[in-house]
Amino acid sequence: MTKLSFGASSKIWEDISWIYGIEEIGFDGWEICADGNYHFKDDAHVATIRETLASTGLRASIHAPYSDLNLITINDPIWRESIRQICMCIEKGHEFAETVTFHPGYLSPTSELAPQRAWEMLKGAIQQIGSVADEYGVTACLENMPQIPGFVCQRPEEVLGLTEEVDGISYTIDLGHAHTMSLIPEFISLFSHAAHMHIHGNHGMKDEHLPVGEGNLPWNSIASNLHSYTDSRDVCIVIEGRNLKEAEQSYNVLRGWAV
Repeated sequence: MTKLSFGASSKIWEDISWIYGIEEIGFDGWEICADGNYHFKDDAHVATIRETLASTGLRASIHAPYSDLNLITINDPIWRESIRQICMCIEKGHEFAETVTFHPGYLSPTSELAPQRAWEMLKGAIQQIGSVADEYGVTACLENMPQIPGFVCQRPEEVLGLTEEVDGISYTIDLGHAHTMSLIPEFISLFSHAAHMHIHGNHGMKDEHLPVGEGNLPWNSIASNLHSYTDSRDVCIVIEGRNLKEAEQSYNVLRGWAV
């Protein structure tokens, strides 16, 4: 049976005891949003995560921090720090997580004046991240982005072009993000090669992170195609949500699809 995890960026400042509610609902895993109280900035934070996970039956995946980070910037110190923080998640989290999802960043007004240079910076960043991921036996997953001005990797061809044949690198398909770009069918076609998946609802205009089944995503088509993603593989679908009540609502819908 497909494994279902839950992650919530809205919970990053809450005490870690909230994750016991994930297991009580029936989820198999927790996607750690590595920011706020769950940032991997020191060994104490990581130890708390490791010890709490060990007291549950939850598997873990990691969503690297993205606030104030940017892999496509041409500002070299910011670029290097962005790479460092993502690689830190890999190095410190490899003992309990097999995947680390990361965002590509966005084109700043300055970067827009030198787009080719910015893309080369992003490619170089992904290669560095992939090298560290390969060393630690982790898969680092580039995530497709929603329709927000300046964001990159909103289209399948961008994601594939940056990840193909890079050791240690795969991609995370975020169906909610894809819907804001009206590209659900195009991303569904990539299911069989994706290492990770995020699922949540919206109305196609912005990244609302509604419960699964809400909004106007083509849920019937998604449900019928999930088997192509999950067949013969030990894969995990991550429901991204805002609170445990909505997490349970989404869980019941997905289990009803018998993925």
